[in-house]
Amino acid sequence: MINKEKTVSKKDIRELLNIQTTVILDAVDIKLINLKTKIDKKLEELDLKFSQKIDKLTTTLDKFLKRMTDIEDEFTMMKNDLNRVKKSY
Repeated sequence: MINKEKTVSKKDIRELLNIQTTVILDAVDIKLINLKTKIDKKLEELDLKFSQKIDKLTTTLDKFLKRMTDIEDEFTMMKNDLNRVKKSY
């Protein structure tokens, strides 16, 4: 087995480091893209859940407001009826 020494120049080291840096940065980019995709999906799910809860709350408040309005209307009618009865006596 023959062992030949090879001299490595600064240019060779720079080229190898550039290649290594490119590979590492590409891998990091892929990881970041995957992470962004996961985060976007989670945000969409949270947005959907939030919208559903807001819709449910809005429906509940609408029903409550209708009940209150109905009660107020009924109270007003009863008050008018009572006033008519008082006037007739």
